[in-house]
Amino acid sequence: MELHPLGDRALLVRLGDSIDAATHRRVRALCARLEARPPPGLTEYVPAYASVAVHYAPAALPPGRAPHQQTADALGAALSARDDAEPPPPRVVELPVLYGGEAGPDLEELARHHGLTPEEVVRLHTAGDYLVYMLGFAPGFPYLGGLDERLATPRRATPRTHVPAGSVGIGGAQTGVYPIDSPGGWHLIGRTPLRLFDPQADPPTLLRMGDRVRFVRQDSGFTDGLPATGCRLPANPGVAGSWKPVAGSLFPESRILVLSAGLLTTVQDLGRAGHQREGVPVGGALDALALRVANLLVGNEPGAAGLELTLAGAVLRFEADTLLALAGADLGARLDDVALPPGRAGRAPAGATLTFERRRSGCRAYLAVAGGIDVPPVLGSRSTFVRAALGGLDGRALRAGDVLPLGRPSPLAETIAAALRRQGGEGVGVARWGVGRELQPTVAGSAHVRLLPGAHLAALTDAARQALFTAEFRVSPRSDRTGYRLDGPRLELAAALELLSEPVACGTVQLPPDGRPIVLLADRQTVGGYPRPGEVASVDLPLLAQLAPGDTLRFRACTLAEAQAALLAQERALARARAAVAVQVRGA
Repeated sequence: MELHPLGDRALLVRLGDSIDAATHRRVRALCARLEARPPPGLTEYVPAYASVAVHYAPAALPPGRAPHQQTADALGAALSARDDAEPPPPRVVELPVLYGGEAGPDLEELARHHGLTPEEVVRLHTAGDYLVYMLGFAPGFPYLGGLDERLATPRRATPRTHVPAGSVGIGGAQTGVYPIDSPGGWHLIGRTPLRLFDPQADPPTLLRMGDRVRFVRQDSGFTDGLPATGCRLPANPGVAGSWKPVAGSLFPESRILVLSAGLLTTVQDLGRAGHQREGVPVGGALDALALRVANLLVGNEPGAAGLELTLAGAVLRFEADTLLALAGADLGARLDDVALPPGRAGRAPAGATLTFERRRSGCRAYLAVAGGIDVPPVLGSRSTFVRAALGGLDGRALRAGDVLPLGRPSPLAETIAAALRRQGGEGVGVARWGVGRELQPTVAGSAHVRLLPGAHLAALTDAARQALFTAEFRVSPRSDRTGYRLDGPRLELAAALELLSEPVACGTVQLPPDGRPIVLLADRQTVGGYPRPGEVASVDLPLLAQLAPGDTLRFRACTLAEAQAALLAQERALARARAAVAVQVRGA
């Protein structure tokens, strides 16, 4: 067993260095122990071929000892324990597959590549069963071992931009099934009508680690010859939530009308922790600090859902009196004709409109409203994950004509609204108080970001290691919520590495073959197989989130102890700010 930091909020437990049954049993045994007796601060665990990532919350651990050491000690105890914690018994799951034709457009080409007939490929593919080593890449995507070596095929030179859900493919020495519509580079030989991922089911995945899968040829019985694709939820009805105002409340039941959605506006909260082992990213606000700041200014809990507005703001109308706040990027917000700067609360009377004049700094602004955006939670979160059509409003970015229901405001929100009404009367009111620069940093085109050493930092050449910490990198236009691609010096490895796919974290820096680093962000995949030279300190992820394409950054070396100390200091600052808001409004 080896323990390695995976950023400053996770530890990677490496239980072997190969894909084999014995290592797999050790991985499943550790997961069973973590499930039966989770250590203090555990947020979730994520298994892979020969390793398990253990994610934890440093702020939830007792003070006095380093958080990573407390977690390492708890893991050591779990690994050495002799108890009856056993993984669930393996199941045999049969997947009916329609091979070839429109369902499997690459079957004939793959057969020719191996000097086989399509019938022989199908016979070999259905001859045995396959072990589910892990789920990852996409929600419910199974990594299956046991493919006949005669069918091993290099991935397509050019990946498809769209692979239908249910597609059965072969990539390298693996076979698998795409659970959702997604891009993909595997050769498609068939499709199953079974839904491998259903966010409304419990559990949401058909398969789980340790299952055995058998593919069964099916030549008929599919609706219209092919299975249905996608996993969208029923459309949000666009009505307010079920709560009713209490007597004397300043807030009637209310909604937000989207008159214009801007460039990219989505509903986000702090993400859906606990489902990475099912291949579901945590997601949530890219700048979690900004969302938490906006929420505390309107009396919400930290994880209440708000709006993430990217580069250009939306135009929003409030049906009834609403308490709101912005944090993060300064996009020139105005509430009717009154400026609403980031880091301040504002009161919008019924019929008021929020607009944005122009971007002044940063990339993403976060709008919080008292009570939060009350769309239905999916897998424990209201955050939008567009690639899988999960959460938010129908799993997509907002568009003109959408209606957003609001939840029940807190007693503190009532107090804040009363103070703003005393201050500004019946019109628009903007609070005189707010948060300081410590919790509302300004990002104007460049940033210095702390970087912890990653598992493969030593594998870089000397020149590449020096460039990583001294050169300037530019955010590529090909960047998104999944990750930032960085243009700059090409980082080379001293020698080629053969790596098993292992869990990754938000802030993991991956190095693909072209030598251009990628910083993984909120909507990242849950496992990855590229070298990892560094991990961005969690406290600096908000700085990354505020960089737009074309902006620049530099990495600064940081130790694990320094990163966790900075993260805990940020938590203390948030606690002080929440207490200060309560004091200020009661004295207003």
